[in-house]
Amino acid sequence: MSINNQVSGYSHSEKFYLAVDCIIFGFDKGKLKLLVFKRDVDPLRGEWSLLGSLVKENENVGEAANRVLHQLTGLKNVFLKELRSYSEVDRDPGARCISISHYSLIRFDEDVEQMIEEHGAHWFEFDELPALILDHDDMVKDALTALKNEARRRPIGFELLPEQFTIPQLQSLYEAIYGTTLDSRNFRKKVLSFNVLQKSEDKDFSTSKKGAFLYRFDEDKYNELVAKGFDFVV
Repeated sequence: MSINNQVSGYSHSEKFYLAVDCIIFGFDKGKLKLLVFKRDVDPLRGEWSLLGSLVKENENVGEAANRVLHQLTGLKNVFLKELRSYSEVDRDPGARCISISHYSLIRFDEDVEQMIEEHGAHWFEFDELPALILDHDDMVKDALTALKNEARRRPIGFELLPEQFTIPQLQSLYEAIYGTTLDSRNFRKKVLSFNVLQKSEDKDFSTSKKGAFLYRFDEDKYNELVAKGFDFVV
């Protein structure tokens, strides 16, 4: 039998669902956080889950993931990266369903937080994260590994930090991602060597009377470094 004959007549083929699940990271008060919600459909209604959706006939998986993010946060053009597929036959008790996971980095913002709250989603620190349904815990572990690799190759603070931040705040972000304590002097020297930070005359006095200078990313230089890549060894 030819290949053409084998694949003709799709109507006789078995059907299954294709979904996207989004691992959404945020950073607040020195803690890396994950956004989850209580599932509102059967099966497993009321249990903690990642944000996801079935892919519609008129969209690809990237468009579906962006739709999920936009509906939840109102944001467009946020950092979003496809991770991998999860296709175990029995992974979903509701139906045969393959999921393509994506991970995203979003900045804490009052308007965003209001939309998230309206959708019934919640931020959890990782040491307080409840058990998630299906294989979502595996997705989170894989996304954390990918985030660590991403942080090593590009300055990810642009997506997670406020517009102005201190170098100690940037350091605490990397410490949260890698789960380790970094030497302050070496970290400052390293990040300033990339030449992507613009120093402000303003200071943050929330942690000391002397205060710490505020910085912002130079977007053009930031994008150049993203395109070129680098090796940030912690």
